[in-house]
Amino acid sequence: MSASPQTSSTHPEWQYLRLMRRIWEEGDERVDRTGIGTRSVFGTQLRFDLADGRVPLLTTKRVFWKAAAREMLWFLTGNTNIRPLLQQKVTIWSDWPLAKYRKASGEDISQEDFEARIVADEAFARQWGDLGPVYGKQWVDWPTFEYGPDGKYQPGPGINQVAQVVESLRNNPGSRRHIIEGWNVAELDRMALPPCHKTYQFHVAGQGAEARLNCLLYQRSCDVALGLPFNLFGASMLARMIAQQAGLQPGELVWMGGDTHLYLNHQHLVEEQLGREPAGDPRLVITRTPDSMFDYRIEDFEVHDYAPQGVIRAPVAV
Repeated sequence: MSASPQTSSTHPEWQYLRLMRRIWEEGDERVDRTGIGTRSVFGTQLRFDLADGRVPLLTTKRVFWKAAAREMLWFLTGNTNIRPLLQQKVTIWSDWPLAKYRKASGEDISQEDFEARIVADEAFARQWGDLGPVYGKQWVDWPTFEYGPDGKYQPGPGINQVAQVVESLRNNPGSRRHIIEGWNVAELDRMALPPCHKTYQFHVAGQGAEARLNCLLYQRSCDVALGLPFNLFGASMLARMIAQQAGLQPGELVWMGGDTHLYLNHQHLVEEQLGREPAGDPRLVITRTPDSMFDYRIEDFEVHDYAPQGVIRAPVAV
């Protein structure tokens, strides 16, 4: 009798661990933007089956999936200020505005005090909590320009790429243009961090009630230790939501990485995680079908059968 999928060498999480080992043992060591240094490989791929509620939620360390879910829902609002995240105790975006504030003010404020001030003081949050036109702004309000009545070029109505993709999946499933793009060249310099998970493309396989929605995510830059676990869950969640809204079954998540790296100061995390073995078969359940992509709430998502090994902490490179 063969081993169960949850404990055998075919467990889908081994893809992630093999990638981590390859980068750490064979990656090109290089200087990076943060000054910390990385080991990097280029052009990578992982594939995960999302059928029957499966979700690529790592079991060799705890991934705080609710923080990733709250971040994805925040993207879909188009909001670019960290205040709504901090009000939900999600701190994953604090480092960039904190660094900017410290540099501008000269104040050696702690992260906890900075976050508390963002939550308590709306005016302070407006000034120091905004990240610029990152992810959600491009996804649901991509800026356009048009000629006004006076013949001058002026801002036009924003483009909601997410809504357009859902509509095109419903009405033209065979299209090769089901794309959500975050890389707006004209606005990169205004972003706290240019989009890493930059391009999502969707593909419908099969027909009728059994038609499946596949999602390909291209990530130009990937922190494998800290970022990728969140990115895999977030992309799976987005694909599941879009599939539900388009009346399709979940298919496959294909993740592709450009500069795929590990930071040199994450050695303890890498070595500890590579010493663990994946087990279990977590499932993501969406408990209702909202009227649109923009009506989901955190309470609509449940993860079942998730019993990960312990947290492994490491610093974020800013």
